[in-house]
Amino acid sequence: MTQFLRFCIVGTIGFVVDAAILLALVSALGADPYAARVVSFLAAASVTWWLNRRFTFAVVARPSGAEWTRYVAFMTLGALANYGAYAIAITVSDFVRANLWLGVALGSVCGLAINFITSRAFVFGERRA
Repeated sequence: MTQFLRFCIVGTIGFVVDAAILLALVSALGADPYAARVVSFLAAASVTWWLNRRFTFAVVARPSGAEWTRYVAFMTLGALANYGAYAIAITVSDFVRANLWLGVALGSVCGLAINFITSRAFVFGERRA
């Protein structure tokens, strides 16, 4: 349970990174909110990879590009649920479209369990201290 709570804390930080970058891209640069979400997700995934490997799963081995790639690949499963919920929410709700962070939050909750299970079993499981 402690590991899951740590994963949730890291996920909250990832949510802030995701939402902040999304809002900056859409508000400041006029980016499309669907395309901007891909960029913001990749940035958040990179931050959560680092924090999860150190804080959640206590990996002491050196980080590698292969580990990051595996993490992002498995996060794609959760990202599909995440992005799907986000896209549906901003498509059907003017309120959510006006408050994009709500769509990010909804998507994050939808991908949480998938991301935790795949991180624990397939990315960091064999590398933990």
